[in-house]
Amino acid sequence: MKKIKFGTTNEEVSAVVFGCMRINGIEEKAAQSIVEKAVEVGINFFDHADIYGKGECEEIFGRVLKNSSLKREDLWLQTKCGIRPGTFDFSKEHIISSVEGSLKRLGVDHLDSLLLHRPDTLMEPEEIAAAFDQLHQEGKVRYFGVSNQKPLQIELLKKYVGQPLQANQLQFGIKHTGMIDSGIYVNMTNEPSVDHDGSILEYSRLNDMTIQAWSPYQYGFFEGVFLDNDKFPELNAVLAEIAEKYQITKNGLASAWILRHPAKMQVITGTMKEFRIEEIAAAAEINLSREDWYKIYEVAGNKLP
Repeated sequence: MKKIKFGTTNEEVSAVVFGCMRINGIEEKAAQSIVEKAVEVGINFFDHADIYGKGECEEIFGRVLKNSSLKREDLWLQTKCGIRPGTFDFSKEHIISSVEGSLKRLGVDHLDSLLLHRPDTLMEPEEIAAAFDQLHQEGKVRYFGVSNQKPLQIELLKKYVGQPLQANQLQFGIKHTGMIDSGIYVNMTNEPSVDHDGSILEYSRLNDMTIQAWSPYQYGFFEGVFLDNDKFPELNAVLAEIAEKYQITKNGLASAWILRHPAKMQVITGTMKEFRIEEIAAAAEINLSREDWYKIYEVAGNKLP
């Protein structure tokens, strides 16, 4: 399994992340089997959030960890907090109580990383800093980060937060390319040239923040997967052709396309099927040619200027 450095740390983590959002949708025995399979193929990074299954996903993972032969020290456990029903909440009280709840459900004494889950426009950065300080000093969280935030939001946090912000979860994939489009269409006035993200890709590279690509196989706003979708026949035909060339599957190719970017991203897979975990892990070792990478980018609906 390809490894990358996590943010500015010297910690090596798997380029593929096992996303646990859907782990409550399968039998617990199957959940243990797929987590063990993920570790077997080299995945050591597991992503949670306190809202996934209203905490049930963390509870299931905690039981899996307890009942398996897996060692806590071999795993990287990350969770996210800050979303409550109908509101965002980055208050000190909520951050601390969320982490306490996640630790209890996971059955562990610390998290390797904690991300703020989406931006809270009502945030008080001083409260976030106080929460992070307390959690870090108590040994409950080793590293911190954000999700779905753009550069100036991160800079505002950094003015107050003492710990480096190591990661940012952002949607990215073959059919969700906004953060690279604006960099390709610089000095143009067509739709792809519009910068919705504040040059977050370049900002992340300049600051050594790890981008974690979520929903990498989706198109639109949770409209579905593009793989083997009749709406995208040309794209799937090209993916099949290139996948065969590299002797991987289309699922694996969609992951390898993300990991080919020199920003050293992680790709979050939410699959609950063991064979797909194997496909994606195998593809993490593939280094696509420039020609194939751009061919996929174009057939996905983009034009090179």
